Amino acid sequence: MDDKITIIEGPPPVFEHVNDGWAMGLNESPNLSVPALTRLRTFNGPALVQRCYNAWHNKSSIHLYYRNEMGLEQTAPILAARNVDTPEGHVLLLWVYLDGETVEYEMDSGDDDQMDDENDSHL
Repeated sequence: MDDKITIIEGPPPVFEHVNDGWAMGLNESPNLSVPALTRLRTFNGPALVQRCYNAWHNKSSIHLYYRNEMGLEQTAPILAARNVDTPEGHVLLLWVYLDGETVEYEMDSGDDDQMDDENDSHL
């Protein structure tokens, strides 16, 4: 039971692309895996980080279990975890590996901000 962290309620996690060399260097799999970061609100972030540490200390793996946008169960191996205390509560930062063949990226070119600025200047 301690080999997973499960998102029980709320929307699917948002994954951010990670370009950090340390995260990319941990990929020793023959499969193409993409490192990603997700931020999750939690009641007890330190306990979840400890659960990750215990799994890794015992040379085991730990996975994030969640439902995707279509409601299908998905898993992602967790490669790093950190808890951040905020005024709203604990936020768990999880670095995970996603299957490179199924990852879709959303690009933000910043054009929307330029368009807003241009529209505002004409008012």
